[in-house]
Amino acid sequence: MSGEEDSLGRRVRRYARVGASVGNIAARLAGNRYLGLPLDRAAHAADLRRALGGLKGPLMKVAQIMATIPEALPREYVAELSQLQAHAPAMGWVFVKRRMTAELGPDWQNRFTRFSREAEAAASLGQVHRAATTEHADLACKLQYPNMAAAVEADLRQLKLIFAIYQRYDPTIDPRNIHDEIAARLHEELDYQREALHMRLYHKIFENEPGVHVPEVVPELSTRRLLTMSWLSGRPLLEFKDAPIEQRNTIAQHMFRAWYVPFYNYGVIHGDPHLGNYSVADDFSINLLDFGCVRFFQPKFVQGVIDLYHALERDDHALAVHAYETWGFTGLSKAAIDTLNLWAEFIYAPLLEDRPRRIQEVESAGLYGRDVAEKVARQLREQGGVTPPREFVFMDRAAIGLGGVFLHLKSEINWHRLFQELIADFDPKRLGRRQAKTFKALDLPLPS
Repeated sequence: MSGEEDSLGRRVRRYARVGASVGNIAARLAGNRYLGLPLDRAAHAADLRRALGGLKGPLMKVAQIMATIPEALPREYVAELSQLQAHAPAMGWVFVKRRMTAELGPDWQNRFTRFSREAEAAASLGQVHRAATTEHADLACKLQYPNMAAAVEADLRQLKLIFAIYQRYDPTIDPRNIHDEIAARLHEELDYQREALHMRLYHKIFENEPGVHVPEVVPELSTRRLLTMSWLSGRPLLEFKDAPIEQRNTIAQHMFRAWYVPFYNYGVIHGDPHLGNYSVADDFSINLLDFGCVRFFQPKFVQGVIDLYHALERDDHALAVHAYETWGFTGLSKAAIDTLNLWAEFIYAPLLEDRPRRIQEVESAGLYGRDVAEKVARQLREQGGVTPPREFVFMDRAAIGLGGVFLHLKSEINWHRLFQELIADFDPKRLGRRQAKTFKALDLPLPS
């Protein structure tokens, strides 16, 4: 039996044990509900963490995602999931050689002048090795772990169980679209050829933007499960949290543009503002490092984001309804609109005030936005609940993830003026034409 087959066998047995543990938790909760006993969310979340703690790989990616979607799970669950091991153990050299042979052929080592035996970084779906060729002095080779497609499917089944268990007790938010959106993005992240296209798209978007850097793909050394790109040197963002305010503000402005220039100019969002997905260069510009989780939007969705901003700015209820309906919300009562606006007012607050300010001016011990999200969830429960459109999931995730970054930096910026600069001449028809031209050139499908 090969090492990969043995690894798969161990994984299957581990999933079986975890599935049984989660099933036992579900049965116990069902019994409590039948008897009318209250749900101890903290204890239940701890049970889930213990049951899931034996798994690594895609579930870690799911846990990262869940931590940045406030409406997905309550704080007790996110706190426990975030304790799971965030990084899978790196593959040893024997596995690396086997994987590289599978991707580039038996003479793969002859194609490099240098290839590090030890991984520079190991994450949920793959690991990165530093390398060089005669044409490229410094490269990053991202190599996917074996059997990740099967692992993703198994982890998504576990996630569906978690959602089903929780929804029995809190039906406020229907999680089906959240699950479907996470599943779609995870499946895309397994395809490194698609990620290479995303990288080329971002390279085009930021070709004239000195504050944001994107690696260049090396196509002859890339496959569906191996992505080779130029190496971008930088330092982790958290190393700058005590830097002078001018430096922190510069970094924050570059981060803002790195996420929202693509959205308002091309209908594209980077859906994974995780601290490991970017670094800071010596001149305080930003390196974007991972493009597996990228979401495309139709021009009308982007217009809806701007419409809701103006609705809040002008206290225009009809325009707010139009924005929500544009996004795919249906059958919303006035009370539900007012409740959703509580969340919108929180997200848009820094953009509505024409003055330098922090992204959140009220100090909170919880995750950014979670207190507001839980208040909204309580009110929606009383009003019968809603089903968030799929597109909403990663827009929320980007906003919350970036908000957390800006909190770390304690940056003080006039967000209103940054935003106004982006939307000043927005035209959905022009965005559609730009999308069509750019996506066609890169052989990317238009958003539907």
